[in-house]
Amino acid sequence: MKNAKHSPRHRTDSPLAGFAYSRDFFESRVDLSLKTAKKLGASDAAAEVSESCGLSVSVRNGELENVERNRDKSLGVTVYLGQRRGNASTSDFSDAAIAQTVRAAYDIARFTAEDAFARLPESKDVCPESQRGRDLDLFHPWSVQSEEAAQIALACEAAAMTVDKRISNSEGAAVSAQQSQFFTAHTNGFRGGYASSRHSLSVSPIAGKGKDMQRDGWYSSMRKASELASPEAVGRYAAERALSRLKARKIATTECPVLFESPMAAGLLGTFVQAVSGGALYRKSSFLLDSLGKRVFPAHLDIFEDPFVRGGKGSSPFDDEGVRVRARQVVERGRVMGYFLSSYTARKLGMRTTGNSGGSHNLVLSSRHTRPSDDLPAMIRKLGRGLLVTELMGQGVNYVTGDYSRGASGFWVENGEIAYPVHEITIAGNMKNIFKGIEAIGADTYNYGAKTVGSILINRMMVAGS
Repeated sequence: MKNAKHSPRHRTDSPLAGFAYSRDFFESRVDLSLKTAKKLGASDAAAEVSESCGLSVSVRNGELENVERNRDKSLGVTVYLGQRRGNASTSDFSDAAIAQTVRAAYDIARFTAEDAFARLPESKDVCPESQRGRDLDLFHPWSVQSEEAAQIALACEAAAMTVDKRISNSEGAAVSAQQSQFFTAHTNGFRGGYASSRHSLSVSPIAGKGKDMQRDGWYSSMRKASELASPEAVGRYAAERALSRLKARKIATTECPVLFESPMAAGLLGTFVQAVSGGALYRKSSFLLDSLGKRVFPAHLDIFEDPFVRGGKGSSPFDDEGVRVRARQVVERGRVMGYFLSSYTARKLGMRTTGNSGGSHNLVLSSRHTRPSDDLPAMIRKLGRGLLVTELMGQGVNYVTGDYSRGASGFWVENGEIAYPVHEITIAGNMKNIFKGIEAIGADTYNYGAKTVGSILINRMMVAGS
């Protein structure tokens, strides 16, 4: 049965632009899934139906390389038999296929061991109906055709290639226009869904020749195509980054301050999120166990989470379980004020969900000492003598111990100015010390997915060179 009270602006009898299915059709598939599960004897059930579609075009050295159109769809069902749970999915939306999928989930649940924590979110945690249709400006379809997308990518690559004669080659440029929609419901009182979009433009030029070849790149990613950086700007900046790396040197092993350029700094924030997420905590596989209420950063640092940023890449009116989300202070004056928990992981920890099933929402890491004038050159002056990191390689974080070791390249800084590019180095430390050693955060903020942060200055790390 359809929810007659649902906001009219989110009920469509015909598909939204670019989609094959309407919201009404999606609701009918979910309702059929839940009804079928109940008929089989399920104590509870949840279902989600979704589709995504888009266009990806890539070029290389002035020629079209690839055109790909994607269209995917899926219906997933979770069936609960008391404290036993089963999941199944299908890409066939017919009544018969849905019945078969629900039966498969039911049979899996029958033969699955009981789990005392496996159940739907508590009713008190479910997002209120009045907030489910909150307009967060997430859907802006881009009806770009392959020819136009190719021209944009070619313009981006051409802009990079013409910056300097030392730009000798290209790994290509790409344009992507993607959109998706979903509807989900479960038998504990939740129904909701929405459409979203994500578009991007990228290029990777190569500078130099022979042993001195250096590659770098840049991109722009937005929900709204009109807000993407111009192809010329992306191309020029990517080329300048590649050129700045020419004649890179190796350096001797040393211990020194390290400045992470803002795109790299976002990874440090991601490491914190992983370490205080429910899965790592209840499995005791985190270096930040029992950190709630404790100071893990210097007192000048804060982390704020806001799911309601209009157009934000991490925005949502509810989490993946239909649980309410809220803006909150995750870290205040260096102290951890909250974890990232789903209903399941919260129960495992004897806590309450934080509305983070599916991940974090629009995190901002900031310092109370940051001034508007603290751009990257100012941060380099604060660094004084040490390493500016502009690229990281590998996944070198041990989440159990906090040990950190990653390949890196960037620039050696002397007297607050870039002296020369460096490569083939490794930076290492322990994440507890790295977090506590954050001396400053720049005003040169960069948004990487659901995380926004400026460049981060660490007081001391080991840099292994030749």
